[in-house]
Amino acid sequence: MVQTPPTRESSGADPAVGERPSAAEVVAYLRSHPDFLARRPELFAELLAPTRHVGGGIVDMQRYIIERLQQQIAEAGTREQGLVTAGRSNLSSQGRVHAAVLALLEARSFEELIERVATDLARLLDVDVAVLCIEAASGAATGASAAGVQVIEPGEVDRRLGPGHDCLLNSEVEADGKLFGGAATLVRSQALVRISVRCGCPAGLLALGSRAPRHFEAGQGTELLRFLADALGGCIRGWLTVPR
Repeated sequence: MVQTPPTRESSGADPAVGERPSAAEVVAYLRSHPDFLARRPELFAELLAPTRHVGGGIVDMQRYIIERLQQQIAEAGTREQGLVTAGRSNLSSQGRVHAAVLALLEARSFEELIERVATDLARLLDVDVAVLCIEAASGAATGASAAGVQVIEPGEVDRRLGPGHDCLLNSEVEADGKLFGGAATLVRSQALVRISVRCGCPAGLLALGSRAPRHFEAGQGTELLRFLADALGGCIRGWLTVPR
């Protein structure tokens, strides 16, 4: 009596899975695609590795898999530590900016506000110099007008930042005395942030300088600096009774 081979239904195989390749077909495919596992390293975590003493010319993949997993764990640890460090740095910067804004809000006069820009901001933000730069009226003299205040040429803010841009960060910079006055020789990295007082008032610029070459770098977040500049602009507007 001739026996027919069992079908998928009679053998218990799931017909929804579809026809599976045989072991010989898998071997043939891997031989014709030797980079298959290199392109899919995540499969190593699912494969059952051979023992170390297999013999017969079989390549022992156990050490490779273990080393691969160790490398992935080390990389994950490095990424996690980087995220933790970045988070702590962001929290520290946020705290500094909030303290600086509170110091500006506590000023009891316009003169005290300017004094706080020149003294408190540098200390609270952990920089070496902070200067409020205001564009002069056409034909007016430029240069230092008070401690922490520099009068700059009309249109200088747009020339520095570019029209429509509010913030510029530079590392490894030779600072300009037009912005930082005599302290320019100390500055090796800078942050320039637009100050908007509105209603036809001269354009302004908050210039922060650090003697550390990479204290400010292109690519760093600027949201906190913009918040600080907006707060300073609002304080100036309030003391000058400039309407919104």
